[in-house]
Amino acid sequence: MENTQQRVGVIGGVRIPFCRNNTAYADVGNFGMSVKVLGALVERFGLHGQELGEVAMGAVIKHSSEWNLAREALLSSGLAPTTPGITTARACGTSLDNAIVIANKIAAGQIEAGIAGGSDTTSDVPIVYSQRLRKRLLAVNRAKTPLDKLKTAVRGFSFSELKPSFPGVAEPRTGMSMGEHCEKMAREWHIGREAQDRLALDSHRKLAVAYDAGFFNDLVIPFRGLKRDGFLRPDTSMDKLAGLKPAFDKTSGHGTLTAGNSTGLSDGAAAVLLANEAWAAKRGLKIQAYLRDAEVAAVDFVHGEGLLMAPTIAVPRMLARNGLTLQDFDFYEIHEAFAAQVLCTLRAWESPDYCKHRLGLDAPLGSIDPAKLNVNGSSLAAGHPFAATGARIVATLAKMLEQKGSGRGLISICTAGGMGVVAILERP
Repeated sequence: MENTQQRVGVIGGVRIPFCRNNTAYADVGNFGMSVKVLGALVERFGLHGQELGEVAMGAVIKHSSEWNLAREALLSSGLAPTTPGITTARACGTSLDNAIVIANKIAAGQIEAGIAGGSDTTSDVPIVYSQRLRKRLLAVNRAKTPLDKLKTAVRGFSFSELKPSFPGVAEPRTGMSMGEHCEKMAREWHIGREAQDRLALDSHRKLAVAYDAGFFNDLVIPFRGLKRDGFLRPDTSMDKLAGLKPAFDKTSGHGTLTAGNSTGLSDGAAAVLLANEAWAAKRGLKIQAYLRDAEVAAVDFVHGEGLLMAPTIAVPRMLARNGLTLQDFDFYEIHEAFAAQVLCTLRAWESPDYCKHRLGLDAPLGSIDPAKLNVNGSSLAAGHPFAATGARIVATLAKMLEQKGSGRGLISICTAGGMGVVAILERP
């Protein structure tokens, strides 16, 4: 296969405001949110009736009927129905993964343009029943006569079979939630409550300033009465955050993660348009930034590594491949799953011991300029619909680079399952 290595441009992205579960989007679902953002992207870039090479969307929590959410949503978006669609999931990294999928196809010359995005709802979750009830219903369906069906339905039946099962938030391998894992990380890296609350406060303040300055006017599409993210609290303070009780470690007296410095259960969707330079030029579309490279990594969290530490491994691999240092960036977009997770990541890169023994480096990666970190706020203030966060960050960072005129940005996203997805965006 010929590898043309075409540069991959980010044309732009859109999202709907993110909101708390069981609020504004409670009855919308992944399909409705995905159609909204895809349709908005079609409107913004004049893609009505256009056939794209691929639409890659994702959802972490979805119904079995949504087996190809991307294809179904694009058929209602205004794109040509001859556009293929693929649905993916890698927890919190899903839509950044989708940007990588689309970018790799463009770089290889397989397609000229595509859309990457994701949607998630924790309001409309699939509810399943016990294995015994499922087997009973299948057996009833196989039975030949009405009498046989009745006998199969009632034989050995117990009302306990009707107890529903909801999607779990715990890691299957450990039985611990992501927050419980992050509490362990915070203790290991000596990350205190005050530092976590300070990072959360900064996220809210920066996101509020960005909204007031009009930064999100073309990025966030009003939906269901919302014009801003439902999690945003411009009036929060250190005193208010300090008054919150621990959310995960409620018994030891040493818990530091709270509802204020952790992301809440969210609903929302986001999408970005990527293309090669010729496709964009032909349509008079400007490229905001280029997706230069990406990397994924995983950690052995079952046997002691921090669940959310995989980006600390992915980033130095990517830096080495590109001849860059951690300081060679104008912006750092580190997904704020928890304030503690961001602070653990930064501390690990500053640690001589961790960088030598875990990363195999001769010296620490070093520190970054805090003024360049999540400058327009991030997940703690905006919310975190799992599969939508990556596209939100790509669109935000691409616009920041366009406004600056040149520069380079680093994206780092931790995910459930002990994985991390990272990428480099740049504008020469």
